[in-house]
Amino acid sequence: MAPTLSQPSLPGMPERLATATPSRLSTYEDCPRRYRYAYLDRPSPPKGPPWAHNSLGASVHTALRNWYDVPVDRRGRDLVPTLLRAAWVREGYRDEVQERSVWQRAVAWLESYVGTMPPEPLGVERVVGARTGVMAFHGRADRIDARPQLVIVDYKTGRSAPGEAEARGSAALALYAYAAERVFHRPCRRVELHHLPTGTVAGADLTDESVGRHLRRAEQTAVDIQEAVKAVRAGADPDEQFPATVGPQCGWCDYRRACPAGKDVPGKDPWAAVPD
Repeated sequence: MAPTLSQPSLPGMPERLATATPSRLSTYEDCPRRYRYAYLDRPSPPKGPPWAHNSLGASVHTALRNWYDVPVDRRGRDLVPTLLRAAWVREGYRDEVQERSVWQRAVAWLESYVGTMPPEPLGVERVVGARTGVMAFHGRADRIDARPQLVIVDYKTGRSAPGEAEARGSAALALYAYAAERVFHRPCRRVELHHLPTGTVAGADLTDESVGRHLRRAEQTAVDIQEAVKAVRAGADPDEQFPATVGPQCGWCDYRRACPAGKDVPGKDPWAAVPD
């Protein structure tokens, strides 16, 4: 089905800036077809079953966000089970035995981690954004610390602990840092991935050059999306403008069953990516 697209600008009007979020840019770079299914086609194709690792990630992120809703003098490790229970998403697990095991491990991660959290960070689940000459983007940072320079903190709950290369190579973290500098008018070059299952902190100090490279790539991706949308609006084949990137990663795609190009790739069990 062809996507339902917004109307073009009126003749003679300035070209609209490409709009983006780090999540959307990453989705398009991974697979333009998946981007189309998720953000353009209306109605969207039906998704597959929910993923347990997404449920786990959402539960932990919400519990950490809600930690800061509690007065400082009432925050303690004994609060963790209550916060996690209130935020817990049960979808995707193999059975109650696996869910209970993951719950217990997540409680232990959080009990260990909350003691390292600053009492009052500059931002929690804070939306930051910026404009360039090409695009306007925004995104939601898990946490922004002030030490005194700003630090972008991103929580991770996956199976593998990230390293410095992953932090340095993260386009999302670089874009958050770029936007945070402009929102708060303070330097922001430090980015960190906090892996709760192992307690690993993978950090990197970005440079103007590295942020610039991430920004230029993001701008190019945003323009590519904009041009593909224009082409479809003008009558081009949506499948040609948003081709599928077929590979083992298709087994994790929400839209695998609806995608002619990827439907024959074996699908993963919804609970397969939950940390051991």
